[in-house]
Amino acid sequence: MYLAGGNLLCALRWEFWVGIRLSRSGLTGPAACLDLAVVFAASFELETTGFSDVQDITDAVRQAVERSGITTGVVCVANPGSTAGITTIEFEPGAVADLKAALERLAPERARYAHDDTWGDGNGFAHLRSALVGASRNFPVRNHAPVLGTWQQVVFIDFDNRPRRRRLEIVVVGE
Repeated sequence: MYLAGGNLLCALRWEFWVGIRLSRSGLTGPAACLDLAVVFAASFELETTGFSDVQDITDAVRQAVERSGITTGVVCVANPGSTAGITTIEFEPGAVADLKAALERLAPERARYAHDDTWGDGNGFAHLRSALVGASRNFPVRNHAPVLGTWQQVVFIDFDNRPRRRRLEIVVVGE
């Protein structure tokens, strides 16, 4: 399946797991009751330009939650990498420019980093920005949708110092 949304083109891979938990209730005696917890996983890839490239991934998160069939639970969006981050923002040019400027003040691209001295790859700033923003975010799920504010979008930010092809993971757990 391919999604086109602005500059986001994703190839989605869907996987289902159903976990079964057997529990006993002391109030009703030794009779066991069966509870089902559904775990749904999806991954998608996107192309980035690096250097704090901010991409709106809200539609991909919403589609994964809808596809999961889960009504109530939690969705985790994760970046398996150390030079990118996931956060929320009102995805409009002014707020995005402000976020980029704030990150540049916190971890300037042209500053000297011990990481660069060790590895010589020049992306020490990207590792720090990723650590500050975080590589994953969790959101409640209600009525088959992530619970987000009116002006809140989920964004992926690639801080690395070169274009990349990134894979993101989405896991939805609930009932």
